[in-house]
Amino acid sequence: MRRARTPDELSLARYDRQRLARALARASDLRFFRRLQAVLLVARGFPVPEVARITGAKPDAVYHWLRLYLRRHEPDCLRDAPRAGRPRAADRITDARIVREYRRDPLRLGYNTTGWTVALLAEHLGRKYGCPISARTLRRRMHDLGLRWKRPRYIYADKDPHRAQKKGGSSAV
Repeated sequence: MRRARTPDELSLARYDRQRLARALARASDLRFFRRLQAVLLVARGFPVPEVARITGAKPDAVYHWLRLYLRRHEPDCLRDAPRAGRPRAADRITDARIVREYRRDPLRLGYNTTGWTVALLAEHLGRKYGCPISARTLRRRMHDLGLRWKRPRYIYADKDPHRAQKKGGSSAV
């Protein structure tokens, strides 16, 4: 079993502790904060297994963060690298196009309905712009745009004048 090294042996000086403490006070990203906190605790003399327990990380992760920091002694080395992320689905269907088509009457466009459903609107947008979009993606994007609607209520606008007779009420004329 290897011997735990002290902060001095790791070449973590007082300036490193100050630099890490300043960066920790300014950190807004949780993952970056947790990494800074772990390295700072090791720099203050806490053993790595205890630091791992305090921060909720694995000891191997703490050692990795220490190696990253010790390469250049800069707190920004512990930040996540920028990522491109997943490409946007149906990029030709912009938010403006969704709103414009949503405001149109589906009956006038040849559909046999007076209101849009998400699945119908997704099919229409995919056909019109040549870019398929799933109902789930469209629903999420419409929610982000603040577009909402209620399902139509299938009731009569006025009450049936003969309702009482049909329900067994007064049958007198």
